[in-house]
Amino acid sequence: MKTVGIVGLGLIGGSLGLELRSQRLRVLGVSRQEQVCEIALRRGIVDVASVNLSLLGEADVIFVCTPLHAIAAMVEKLVPYLSPGTIITDVGSVKAPVLREVMPLWPHFVGGHPMTGTAQQGVNAAQSGLFVNTPYVITPVEETPEDAVEEVGEIARSLGCQLYHCSPEKHDRAVAWISHLPLFVSAALLETCLGETDGEVLQLAQRFASSGFRDTSRVGGGNPVLGEAIAQYNREELLRSLYAYRHSLDGLINTIEQENWQQLNQQLQINEIERSKFL
Repeated sequence: MKTVGIVGLGLIGGSLGLELRSQRLRVLGVSRQEQVCEIALRRGIVDVASVNLSLLGEADVIFVCTPLHAIAAMVEKLVPYLSPGTIITDVGSVKAPVLREVMPLWPHFVGGHPMTGTAQQGVNAAQSGLFVNTPYVITPVEETPEDAVEEVGEIARSLGCQLYHCSPEKHDRAVAWISHLPLFVSAALLETCLGETDGEVLQLAQRFASSGFRDTSRVGGGNPVLGEAIAQYNREELLRSLYAYRHSLDGLINTIEQENWQQLNQQLQINEIERSKFL
């Protein structure tokens, strides 16, 4: 029986454990908190849980489900407990800098990014079916062993994901457009609304806010630690997308200032048609 280890039993790590155990794989989980280990055991997320990384010495494949800034340090801590052929992969949303940090530490490392989630966090948010019909991106580099890539890909497919392969650099540029840019645009939206100086108007706006505002502000009101890590790790690509967005926003402002309604309508028609390609 294949044994899978998970470091970090939050939403992604916990949901991964639920899915893999449903496939009758043996799942070992590590968390910094005893309470999280107890919850994971009680919910059937893992077979065995511990606060000690030595538990994962038995694992064939290990998923590191920690924040971005902690991935390399975690791999370094794991190394003394591992067999030479153990495969490590991560779930971080930025890939190129993670690969640069981790590959010198452990050659059997496969960069991975399951592109899924919810607004909830922590082990209690873990759920079955979280990965179904969502993209799972694997980002091998020249040094990545092919058998390790195949093993992680097989697990991703077993989750019901749509599996993709690309370079770490292409991944980071693509997710800047459809994940990281929306996060910071959404954050700016919230900040802008909170800048309303008339207290009565601000209260009315908060009471009137409905599905449209909830949809566009959700990611901007999410985990601040994640947002900061994305900005630090994907700084160049995030800035590239933000500059482009600012240019587009300036264009819209100019069009409206000049009351060029025909041009505005044409652009909105293009957006209406093209949006379906991103769904």
